Amino acid sequence: MPKSPAQNSFQPIRHDTWAWKLFLIYDMFMMVLIIINLFCLATNAVLMSDFGSWLFDFFHLPEILQFYKAELHLWVVKTETWFTSYLIMELVLRWMIAILRQHHPRWFFFPFVHWYEILAIVPELRFLRLLRASVIAYRLNELGYQVVPEWVSRRVQFYYHLLLEELSSRVVLTVLEGIKRELSTSTTHKQIIHDLVDHHRQLFATALSEILQETLACELQQQQNQIAKNVGQVVNQAIEDTPELTQLLRLIPIVGGRIEQQIQSIGQRLGENITLGLMQPFTEGTPNQPNRMYQQIAEKTSQLNIHNDALEQLVESAVFESLDAMHKQIKVKQWLETLEKHDQQKE
Repeated sequence: MPKSPAQNSFQPIRHDTWAWKLFLIYDMFMMVLIIINLFCLATNAVLMSDFGSWLFDFFHLPEILQFYKAELHLWVVKTETWFTSYLIMELVLRWMIAILRQHHPRWFFFPFVHWYEILAIVPELRFLRLLRASVIAYRLNELGYQVVPEWVSRRVQFYYHLLLEELSSRVVLTVLEGIKRELSTSTTHKQIIHDLVDHHRQLFATALSEILQETLACELQQQQNQIAKNVGQVVNQAIEDTPELTQLLRLIPIVGGRIEQQIQSIGQRLGENITLGLMQPFTEGTPNQPNRMYQQIAEKTSQLNIHNDALEQLVESAVFESLDAMHKQIKVKQWLETLEKHDQQKE
């Protein structure tokens, strides 16, 4: 059966082909080119600024700055124009190759995936070219080519995770505080909690039936013989503690004592059998398929009316404590723990 394009797009990439090696060389070339370009732009910005004039005047080298402004500055501007044009043509060509090779599920996904490359063409956003160089360096490191020193890579990853954790923590904490404030001040928060409980009634019933099956049924299976024996002994003791029956049997000569023993034995056996029979429906079933008795108990329990002050307070307390627990956990700074652990290892 022929494979669909979606299946073909997930073919493993071979790293021993000439095409792959050329792609790798081109990646390295682009990374070096971008770094040189950004270095030239940054140097030009400094030299053309008031700070550059002050710096060269401070070292008494104004003629060098004048030579740069008169002779070299125009070349920097021209090379930047050429490089920008090259980036545009290169981006269009790569887009066409991505369409022909079906690198993405849809042809228009390419600009969204490579958004930073498109924005880096804008003069005010040229610093985003550094992001492309970083992506190339990261990809080369993933392939085993140590482009960036390991200590630099670890430091960049640390600050990257620090930034992500701080941003995500701020967002989540703001959301949690908003939810808690809304539940505390809103007059409809009880209805929200009721809707929440109603939405999970079926799930609660299913979970409760499985818990009953896993705990109560298993315990009854293990203890049913002992429970039946205890009930039989209770019945036997009850017969012994019935003086009217003992007095009546003693009126029968010779066999009265024997009949009393038989009645006690029969009563004990009856108590055991009745107990086993009553427990039998509660020991059947499996955790995946609880028996009908537990399902009915769970369904009835899940349909409890929560319009009760004590029950409402219980649910509200559980909700607020859950929010507080999440709030406390999110406030833990994982990056700070990593930094402290690193400092301890250094010591």
